[in-house]
Amino acid sequence: MREKIAIGTAAAAAALLANNLYQMFMVLPDEALQGAIYRILFFHAPAALVGMIGYFVALTFSILYLSSKNFLHDSLAASVVEVSLVFSVVNLVTGSIWARVIWGIWWTWDARLTSALVCVLIFFGYLVMRRAIEEPTQRARLSSALCIFGCVDVVIVYKSIDWFRTQHPGPVLDFRTGGGKMDPAMAHIFWLNFLAILLVAVALVLVRTRQESTAREIDSLRRLAHTAA
Repeated sequence: MREKIAIGTAAAAAALLANNLYQMFMVLPDEALQGAIYRILFFHAPAALVGMIGYFVALTFSILYLSSKNFLHDSLAASVVEVSLVFSVVNLVTGSIWARVIWGIWWTWDARLTSALVCVLIFFGYLVMRRAIEEPTQRARLSSALCIFGCVDVVIVYKSIDWFRTQHPGPVLDFRTGGGKMDPAMAHIFWLNFLAILLVAVALVLVRTRQESTAREIDSLRRLAHTAA
């Protein structure tokens, strides 16, 4: 059942992405000030949003693990963090490409960029730690604690353009207030692409959750065999 849901979600994401790409490159005009490079926003910002949403989903599963000690919650948290980290890296890479064209630089130690990099490093450390600790209970407990700590930085990333006025521009499309500076036709494709990327993330999480469950079963059997020996 889970496999069918994953396949259906991936197929829906592929169809939506195909339509969005056609609209972006064949229908929408270049932006008046930025030219063609503005189209990277359709992937840059949705990747950031999907990553942030994922981290807070992982936070929820981490808290559930700490309260229930159910390893399924730990597996779900780990799967979501891994997928969210991928989208956070996509966000940084696409942002750097945009910055090179618009700002003339690949990187600057701006508040938003720096806090986003710290976020990537924290959750990369989360995955490294999980592979370094073999004992399941200790691994799950420490992973949950690190996820909770990492989500503090996610809040800083989200609020950084409100708290600090540095190199990074303000939100082009502010879904919190309904404001922004994006043309309605462009905003429509932006949200459609956000949905497509969210569906991709859901499909990947379903696949990774199944892999985590299989790995947990193999680890349990290995430990049982080791104890019997």
